[in-house]
Amino acid sequence: MADQTIKTVGVIGAGTMGNGIAQVFAQNGFTVRLQDVAETALDRARKTIEKSLGKFVEKGKMTAEDRDATMARLLTGTTLETFADTDYVVEAIFENEAAKRSIFQTLDTVTRPDVILTSNTSSISITTLGAATKRPDKVLGMHFMNPVPLMTLVELIRGQATSDASMQVAFALCRQLGKTPVEAADYPGFIANRVLMPMINEAIYAVMEGVGTPEAVDTVMKLGMNHPMGPLTLADFIGLDVCLAILEVLHGGLGDPKYRPCPLLRRMVAAGHLGRKSGKGFYTY
Repeated sequence: MADQTIKTVGVIGAGTMGNGIAQVFAQNGFTVRLQDVAETALDRARKTIEKSLGKFVEKGKMTAEDRDATMARLLTGTTLETFADTDYVVEAIFENEAAKRSIFQTLDTVTRPDVILTSNTSSISITTLGAATKRPDKVLGMHFMNPVPLMTLVELIRGQATSDASMQVAFALCRQLGKTPVEAADYPGFIANRVLMPMINEAIYAVMEGVGTPEAVDTVMKLGMNHPMGPLTLADFIGLDVCLAILEVLHGGLGDPKYRPCPLLRRMVAAGHLGRKSGKGFYTY
């Protein structure tokens, strides 16, 4: 049973994940307030969403009228004060605990006390974010997968104080979006990155130690393990800086040396070779 009281959704951060999340909510009939401190990021997000919806129209998965109606439901702004009328919030800024805590503190004051606040974090503690508010029972993780409009999984993370009622609302909302929700406990990396990042890290060690080229490693995982893309192609797609940040959260939070980021990964990030977004990672784009 979907929660009929949720009509307006606030999304914070107009990067790749934020605009994908905003698009999916707008496509499914919600009014969306997309906020970012940079006006340029908001302009870019609008163009990206319009282009993405255009592809759905071309493939016959959506009518031109639906596309226009979706765009009309998307409102942008640079301040969080406009979130006073939102019924649900998803924060999707970069992976930085202090920045996220600060946003949750602000959200706690500008939104109604009954509003559920969620984070699209891929590794940061939900309990810590909830503790920055006076409503930790209404704070949870809502980790979408990239690209959001196409990937069906949403990892829902229950913090130490998250209530059953809040989790139920999030589960119902995911289903309304046509997504498949899976619950994870609040441990570093949750389920997705706890399993994925050590694999990516090991693939990087294999390259560093000369076990195989990036092409060889990726081909083995694609043809031998039936993965749709190899771990190094995926790392380039995610961003090597993001992979490093998540591994550091895993290593710091769990204290196990098996999560130690590969020195080659550190060196590539230091060199600015971040993958697809910088034009060079394990492959050249």
